[in-house]
Amino acid sequence: MDPLGAPSQFVNSETLPCWNDIYEDDQVDSSGAQLENKQDGFSNSPFPYRKDINAKVILWKGDVALLNCTAIVNTSNETLTDKNPVSESILMHAGPELQEDLQKLKGCRTGEAKLTKGFNLAARFIIHTVGPKYKSKYRTAAESSLYSCYRNVLQLAKEHSMSSVGFCVIASSKRCYPIEDATHIALRTVRRFLESHGDTIDSVVFSVTEQEEATYKKLLPLYFPRSLKEERRSLAYLPADIGNAEGEPVVPERKIRISEKPGLPDDDSNDELEVDLSFIGSHAFARMEDDVDKRRRLILQGQMSEVALQKQHQRNYNRWLSRARTEDLSDIAALRALYQTGVDNYGRTVMVVVGRNIPVTLIDMEKALLYFIHVMDHIAVKEFVIVYFHTLTSEHNHLDSDFLKKMYDIVDIKYKKNLRALYFVHPTFRSKISTWFFTTFTVSGLKEKVHHVDKIQQLFTTIAPEQIDFPPFVLQYDAREYGPYYSSYPFSPDL
Repeated sequence: MDPLGAPSQFVNSETLPCWNDIYEDDQVDSSGAQLENKQDGFSNSPFPYRKDINAKVILWKGDVALLNCTAIVNTSNETLTDKNPVSESILMHAGPELQEDLQKLKGCRTGEAKLTKGFNLAARFIIHTVGPKYKSKYRTAAESSLYSCYRNVLQLAKEHSMSSVGFCVIASSKRCYPIEDATHIALRTVRRFLESHGDTIDSVVFSVTEQEEATYKKLLPLYFPRSLKEERRSLAYLPADIGNAEGEPVVPERKIRISEKPGLPDDDSNDELEVDLSFIGSHAFARMEDDVDKRRRLILQGQMSEVALQKQHQRNYNRWLSRARTEDLSDIAALRALYQTGVDNYGRTVMVVVGRNIPVTLIDMEKALLYFIHVMDHIAVKEFVIVYFHTLTSEHNHLDSDFLKKMYDIVDIKYKKNLRALYFVHPTFRSKISTWFFTTFTVSGLKEKVHHVDKIQQLFTTIAPEQIDFPPFVLQYDAREYGPYYSSYPFSPDL
């Protein structure tokens, strides 16, 4: 009940029956019964009966904006201004603050997912995503984009430790996506995610309209069978393309074969060749790089224009970005080495990097770079600053200059343009020398942006204390070395 005594319009997802609870075994048609009796020839389904997974799945006919769960999903267009029933209901119930937050996001590309607060909704967060426009001749691209929508929403939920997510139907009729095709992709993507990461989420709610409900009820048993009998019956109705291990559509035409003698028939045309790529390079980034020396030589010879160079760099960055959106980076996210906090005195986003939380020798640094791109891509579209805490780091936490140079070369131009300052907190004499050498001889345009901050109080001339989420050990170290700053610089929004 709300404060006025009226019943709440919001629906708690925890009170809704899960997919297991609405199983009716008597709904067996004759074809299903015949298929069920052929047990001798029965082969296991790629989506086997899993009671634990089914317990996390909920099908609910209702308005996703009224769901009380950790996050709900909004489907929109690339400017986040789409007027469809889902978006309009969410905007109406969330209040005007949501519209202001959406403007700050500066759009969302097809297949991406971006996060805002829920404001007046019962849901704490809203995950916004953009489904593809469907045209039959571009079906493959649409399928891949729709898969990315669902996968990126789930990945975002995992990274923010969300216990429940309420999905609307992302592929709206307004975008001409066939409902049955879209439902296959939605269900199998969620199924594969729960198989791999089910321990990170308690429930997934599919919020549907009356028209959509029939399709979901028809296809859910294929991917979430509620008994061995239903698993057997469903096997015959699975589509030919059930995706890869993550649910992503598989496109045979994209498989590349390499022939030792182009133009001549292969001796064994049925065997795919395994290609040894070890000669390309031994370091983690070799397979995604262009030939840098060749590119520079072409520039010096006047054979490659600056515009062509920029396009080539953009293509390389886009390949990294595509990987960053699809790979499982939860182990890197759990380190809490990179996160967004408040804004500085000029309204610029503040990003925090905690050096001691980066165990360089123990983690995959290529995944660390992918996570940096995943987090920073939408941040870097506008001005931002970085606060790097070097506090109590050891040799095992120090990023070598080769990695930093590689990262600087790979990231998009917007990173370099919109980075306004890098505050290096608690530097040592050695780190100051290393930073000077790196910014003087290795990269250009960064030296004037680096500011060494010996004690936290100096940071407050540009960033108010309540705008930074400090790791406790940083505060303890600073208080031990320089004394508490609270008395000389109180936490006050008026400062």
